[in-house]
Amino acid sequence: METNQQDWELVNDDGFIYRRLKRTHLNPTTTVPPSDPATEAKARRDRKKKTLLTLKTKYQQEIHHWQLLSNTLHALQQQHSTLNQPSPLTSLPPSDHTVSVIHDSTYHQLAGNLLAQVEAQEATISEISRLCDVAEAHSDAEEQRFIDLPIWEQSPRGLIASLLEE
Repeated sequence: METNQQDWELVNDDGFIYRRLKRTHLNPTTTVPPSDPATEAKARRDRKKKTLLTLKTKYQQEIHHWQLLSNTLHALQQQHSTLNQPSPLTSLPPSDHTVSVIHDSTYHQLAGNLLAQVEAQEATISEISRLCDVAEAHSDAEEQRFIDLPIWEQSPRGLIASLLEE
């Protein structure tokens, strides 16, 4: 496929000069032939329908997300209220021993929950740290690859020799 010299144009892109095929420019003086009003109305309805379906999908996704957040909040509130509810043993006349047992079990349960949260956070932090180490090792390997390029030769002759070898 042979193209004429007139099909190309020179482009100066901030000092970088290159050739590209000429772009066809629409002539603003030419008019578009009038189309069928029924076809235009159908196309407009189709575009409107497509836009409304897109909006509906986005809103449904957002509603689903908010429902998920709401359900999570309700679950947390219920969990919090069950932790703070007095146990049926406290309705009995308190003795020193039952009060200390109730407080101890509540504190043990609370401490167990907090310990589980801290352990989960520790596991997350160690996993993130491991991923950072992997990313840093990969970055160092890529950097080393670029440092070993022949362009960094000390002499132009060494550069030319390395380029001729390839």
